[in-house]
Amino acid sequence: MKKILTGLQPTGTITLGNYIGAIKQMVNNQDKYNSYLFIADMHAITVKQDPKTLHQNIKNLLAIYLACGIDPQKNTIFIQSENEYHANISWFLECNTSFGVLTRMTQFKDKSKKNEKFTSGLLTYPVLMAADILTYDVDYVPVGIDQKQHVELARDIAINFNKVYGETFKIPKPLITETGTKIMDLVNPTKKMSKSSENQNGVIRILDSEKEIRNKIMKATTDSDNQIKFDVENKPGISNLINIYSALTQLTIKEVEQKFLNSSYAEFKKATADLVVNELTSIQEKYQQLINSKQLNEILDNGIKIARKEAKTKYELMKTKIGLGR
Repeated sequence: MKKILTGLQPTGTITLGNYIGAIKQMVNNQDKYNSYLFIADMHAITVKQDPKTLHQNIKNLLAIYLACGIDPQKNTIFIQSENEYHANISWFLECNTSFGVLTRMTQFKDKSKKNEKFTSGLLTYPVLMAADILTYDVDYVPVGIDQKQHVELARDIAINFNKVYGETFKIPKPLITETGTKIMDLVNPTKKMSKSSENQNGVIRILDSEKEIRNKIMKATTDSDNQIKFDVENKPGISNLINIYSALTQLTIKEVEQKFLNSSYAEFKKATADLVVNELTSIQEKYQQLINSKQLNEILDNGIKIARKEAKTKYELMKTKIGLGR
């Protein structure tokens, strides 16, 4: 079975858009691949974090993903910072990666312009990302198109290292699947739903209360046509709600249109709110069962044993090839 690896940053909270667009795909992938899933807490500190908040976010993130359907029996799950070999391997790779290549990374250019006091971690974190990937000889890295450059860098670093020191790494490929349905902001449906949105009424979070969810959907921006028809250009608001309904029921867009052919916007919004509340209530119940349970630590303990063993093997191989140690 082919191997994939996914890293999750423990920052902020998970939105309905994240759930529909990404997490549901991860749940599908766990049945197709040998899946490694780690919480990328070391990547999170490239920008300043409150220690207590970060610590809690790590725990919350794991509980939410498990509640959403990530199966610990089908995934090797661990925390990045608990595997000391990631940072060590990253250093080996940094010493084989040119400064110029890192300054040309798109995200570094964008973020460094916005923050003159950026740390060196902002420059070198793509190499840590390459270490995350290359350590486990994965076949695929599921990424959005905006993250493809990082996988390409990992490939280049691996190819160069193999040429210099001999066969050491498998060359990974980006797994750019058809993006899951893109869920838009409920207030401004021309923009993607984002946890950092200025108007939080447009964002549904996984742990929102039933009242909050219903209020946000019932107040969602629509048009005056009152016809439930999918037309992103002319009817972005109602098209977004159709997308949500379709994604959570597995009905096609046409089937949703047909189902609500004679319904008003208010009736369709209520039906969509009922659907979202039912889906998220189930997730929230599982989350509450998990968040203070021993199961989280058991999952992480099992995962880190597997991950650390593999990473140590790769670290020792690299150390010998480079000529380090006794």
